[in-house]
Amino acid sequence: MTTHDSTQGTPIRVLLADDQPLLRMGFRLILEGEADLEIAGEASTGAEAVRLAAELKPDVVLMDVRMPYLDGIEATRQITASASGSRIIILTTFDLDEYAFSGLQAGASAFLLKDVAPEDLVHAVRIVASGDAVVAPRVTQRLLETYVRSLPPAHMRTATPDRRLAELTPREREVLEAIAGGLSNAELAARFYLSEATIKTHVRRILTKLDLRDRVQAVVYAYENGIVVPGPAH
Repeated sequence: MTTHDSTQGTPIRVLLADDQPLLRMGFRLILEGEADLEIAGEASTGAEAVRLAAELKPDVVLMDVRMPYLDGIEATRQITASASGSRIIILTTFDLDEYAFSGLQAGASAFLLKDVAPEDLVHAVRIVASGDAVVAPRVTQRLLETYVRSLPPAHMRTATPDRRLAELTPREREVLEAIAGGLSNAELAARFYLSEATIKTHVRRILTKLDLRDRVQAVVYAYENGIVVPGPAH
């Protein structure tokens, strides 16, 4: 799993994919104001986003969910299945949007609301590029719980558990459950009385054994395989 390290002096390259020119302009102005970020290109359709991701190989794609010709979900699926290595942040209007969950299932690393504060947008791009964190983990958790709670019971827990789960040690399974609860590395370290370096090693092994791209995919996996179940609706 490759991660971007902006400390090496190479800027994080971002592809903007949204069919609204004004929104793209707003994101461009925010991101270009940061020395370590640059705009690699812009796409107004999902198909264009897929083509430009293959051509430009950006570090991060800001992907609108609803676009003409090819929606953001299918574009996300195609980009994450390719060898571009680009990480994707889904942009959505509603924080409990079923399309946002579909985007995470398709391989996106995070989702953000379109009215995100500028500093939160910049922070999200940086941490997704680093591959080391979940954006707004508790918002992601709420989205997942809402979506999973809406599924029929048969979908909540598969009859035949994923065989890869058997490869996890008991401690790794505990860490996976805690990741699904939205805990950061620092919080995981405190819970298990381990150093953050050891926690990072556990997380890396979990992702490798389960063949997952990042922590958000681990959260989706935990819900889909019944490792965690949503609490009661509020």
